[in-house]
Amino acid sequence: MAAVDKLRVGTRGSPLALTQTNQVINILKEHHAVLGNNGAVETIVIKTTGDREQSRLLSEIGGKGLFTKELDEAMLRGEIDIAIHSMKDMPTFLPEGIVLHAITERVDPRDAFISPKAKSISDLPQGAIVGTASLRRKSQILNLRPDLQVVPFRGNVDTRLNKLEAGEVDATLLAYAGLTRLGKQDVVTSLVETDQILPAVGQGVLAATCREEDLRANAMIASLAHPPTTAAVLAERAMLAVLDGSCQTPIAGLAHLDGTGKLDLRGIIARPDGAEKAEVELSGLASEAELLGTQVAERLLLEAGPSILDAIKAAGPDIIRPHPEMERSNGLLADPKED
Repeated sequence: MAAVDKLRVGTRGSPLALTQTNQVINILKEHHAVLGNNGAVETIVIKTTGDREQSRLLSEIGGKGLFTKELDEAMLRGEIDIAIHSMKDMPTFLPEGIVLHAITERVDPRDAFISPKAKSISDLPQGAIVGTASLRRKSQILNLRPDLQVVPFRGNVDTRLNKLEAGEVDATLLAYAGLTRLGKQDVVTSLVETDQILPAVGQGVLAATCREEDLRANAMIASLAHPPTTAAVLAERAMLAVLDGSCQTPIAGLAHLDGTGKLDLRGIIARPDGAEKAEVELSGLASEAELLGTQVAERLLLEAGPSILDAIKAAGPDIIRPHPEMERSNGLLADPKED
């Protein structure tokens, strides 16, 4: 393979990001023999604003896009060909010229409860301190247990586990999928069922981005797609796009195909303080995944009503609004050849 044909894969430098990127590269090599040649793939580590700003909450400094901004810019400059991410970290709207793919089968999307003091959220003593950087988790934890204290808690997986061990908090929640990919399942105290805390949109799924006009990169990524996972993520992100979810918006969603080929989508929107939440679950055709996501979002807005929506708006300006370019901005393609 000539040097100009090298596949340049961009990633963040965290242990989880590097592990996930290496896993995807290995699968790419299995699907595309030409990538097995020495030097055919180059991993390029890019430090993002989200990685540098560890002392502040993402909602205070610009949201989840801070984990992808520098990678997006490098891609648009032609410095990398694809980038690998956790789907749950992807911003709702992508820069013009970049497309998003759901790749490989979704792994367990549940949150993991980790604590040296209790077996589950319900077993925590009154007033216990739970650390999390996620407003989605905070609002649902407080909805279950309004007596608990939920405090900001950032850093990579090892940093948060070290803080927990040092006694800074009594418990924390992390995505079980990430812990599994890092081989850290042994730190899990218990898994939180989705009827207690619904996961983030895209949780348990890996994401890849590339330039829209890069036919080679699109084709390579598309070869890794797991159609049921792609349908689920299309529905979840369509819901998110209508709600215009941000780090200041407590939104959760999970879709899956049932045994009859129907796609089920459950969504939640909550007050930031957890005092109230609205929940909607609908089913539809997998081929109409985005329509299902839109319908769930519209129903959620009706169910939430002024009490929840006003509380969310008070937390940040204009963070709940229908987006006129939802389909274009959602950016997730089931097949790069389709419109």
